[in-house]
Amino acid sequence: MSPAPLSLWGGESHPPCLLAAFEEQALATPGATAVVDGELSLTYGELLARVKGIADGLAAAGIGPEDRVAVTGRRSAAVVAALLGTMWAGATYLPLDSEYPAARLAHMLKDSGAGLVLYADAPPEFEVPVPALPIAGLPTAGTAAKVECRPELWTYIIYTSGSTGLPKGVSVPHSCLDVMADWQRSHSVRRDLRTGQFAPLNFDVSFQEVLGTLCGGGTLVVVPEELRQDPFELLEWLGENRIERLFLPYVALQMLAVAAAEEESLEHLALAEVNAAGEQLVCTPDIRELFARLPECRLNNHYGQSESAMVTAHTLTGPSASWPALPPIGVPLPGCELLIDPLDAAEPNVGELLVAGAPLSPGYLNQPELNAKRFVTVDPTPQGHTAAFRTGDLVRLEDGAVTFLARRDKDVKIRGYRVNLLEIEVRLLELPTVSAAVCVALDDGQGSRSLHCAVTVDAGAAPLDPALAADELRRHLPDPYIPRTFTTVATLPRTHSGKVDRDAVARTLAERH
Repeated sequence: MSPAPLSLWGGESHPPCLLAAFEEQALATPGATAVVDGELSLTYGELLARVKGIADGLAAAGIGPEDRVAVTGRRSAAVVAALLGTMWAGATYLPLDSEYPAARLAHMLKDSGAGLVLYADAPPEFEVPVPALPIAGLPTAGTAAKVECRPELWTYIIYTSGSTGLPKGVSVPHSCLDVMADWQRSHSVRRDLRTGQFAPLNFDVSFQEVLGTLCGGGTLVVVPEELRQDPFELLEWLGENRIERLFLPYVALQMLAVAAAEEESLEHLALAEVNAAGEQLVCTPDIRELFARLPECRLNNHYGQSESAMVTAHTLTGPSASWPALPPIGVPLPGCELLIDPLDAAEPNVGELLVAGAPLSPGYLNQPELNAKRFVTVDPTPQGHTAAFRTGDLVRLEDGAVTFLARRDKDVKIRGYRVNLLEIEVRLLELPTVSAAVCVALDDGQGSRSLHCAVTVDAGAAPLDPALAADELRRHLPDPYIPRTFTTVATLPRTHSGKVDRDAVARTLAERH
């Protein structure tokens, strides 16, 4: 660590407990609609009653503060109630997405130390060595008092990819989640937005959707699972359900923008705010055009990790045609301090990003060596913090805002030049028929690396001409940036959370080349 790293402070934060904020909202507007799940609609009063009933049911099952409760099933009103009910009881919520492989879910359940499984719909199909109860079998009303929200009390455990092939669990306390929920409801264009619940259970953006909505008096509308991969049907559903706020990975936003380009009018849409999260946002021509046609809709770029949840945000302003292709990830949330650990003393504003303050997780479960490497002790920061998380992300601090550059462990050098893969993808997306693009660096087996790209094109368009693509890139980029191959594919693989699966793209291109 540099003796005097650059620091960026988000300011003081004294948020209310998220449970208190939800309860206050439910008591103030008990008849307002809280959750819509298909034909089922719950008011705030009904949801609060179910949350207390679930907490009573957990107590009857021997679950108390600091115990761990796994919840599985499809995204639904029942799962939302179970999430809040678990936290209401002071227990730690563990989402187990039923779409995950059974072996992965079994590992997560065992590694987390959960003592109970709650399930929506059918009983779990993976190995469950602890008691399992249907959410529908718990009381629909109760009298349980909410637990005292201590800052250090864990709210949830979420699993993220691990280098060993097994996912690693991350615990997130109230000190982090309360800040996020309070910031989201105050940062949005309105507190009571009608929000589409799009994110899978095991994607931490789902907490932002749920808590940012229900702590602010909004309505959470569960997006049908089949629409998550169909942007044309999703666009129609957004209009029919008068959705005002969305949280989407960049690739899902890009596909939605491509679908919107086929519509003569977007007057049926009520969108007032879109939040891009989970991966680097690229302002493509399609996305710029979408927001030009929705002049009252705001686009925010959010950044965070499982290990620190929500960290920074940037709101794009001015005409969408003027937006940068790679917008900043912005400034820290209240209570968050960012540190820049420079790679080169001559460039102190460029380096690995470290996170300190309110967003910081206590660490990984059962991973002492990894904790020692990533959750580090630092000299007292300007805000007095001595603990920080190494994100592994390279960033640049400029004009008071942070811009993401690359993953440090995937920093790409071609013939000695540092190459930003996102710059190549941005240029490819400017070609008339290219709808999505991913560029990867592959080892050639002789100690060097070469660049290869996979693209998708608009429906009915011819495959991308590699020679024309290379010529176009040379108009803007130096020679080390020019990929060796360009492969047109029908679709780009995605992770379960909706982000582009870059490792899968690399494997596919390696097999072909």
